[in-house]
Amino acid sequence: MTVSVFRLSPLIRITLLSLYLALTVPLPFLAQTTAAPIPPALLWLGICIGLVALYAVLTERVILDDQGIQVTYPVWVPRFFRKGWSLAWSEVKELKPRTTGQGGIVYYFLSQEGKAYLLPMRVVGFAQLVRQVQAKTGIDTTDVRPLAQPWMYVTLLGFTLLLLLIDAWTISTALNQ
Repeated sequence: MTVSVFRLSPLIRITLLSLYLALTVPLPFLAQTTAAPIPPALLWLGICIGLVALYAVLTERVILDDQGIQVTYPVWVPRFFRKGWSLAWSEVKELKPRTTGQGGIVYYFLSQEGKAYLLPMRVVGFAQLVRQVQAKTGIDTTDVRPLAQPWMYVTLLGFTLLLLLIDAWTISTALNQ
């Protein structure tokens, strides 16, 4: 039995975690400096909870084997938060493109029952994943491309690093007030 595991791209994971930190870490310092009604300790608690939740979402794994495809999360991620899904190859009816609100295209597996399952597109080895899906289902996947290209995340990471520099200045200013 052949099993392939595809994890979320480290570039995407690092970029999104960095962006989250850049957007939230200055808040407790600014709250303290401005005497905001929300205590900084409460903000730190919220930031930590949010960071764990974001990290949990970013631990998604796609597993392909001879029986089917499944999207899973580690055991420490509560099922009520992120359930994942599985679909047997024999149940796959088609791969249907759908336009996103921003004009991109995502793909859904449609089961024989008519249920839709989102094809994970942010994994390392996406082209290999799509080739394996084609081999297992017989569905033509030659036009299936990832939603976001790596250069988009590199650009976002670059701007996030600039934002972190501004954050460092903001926090330094807040601490010296």
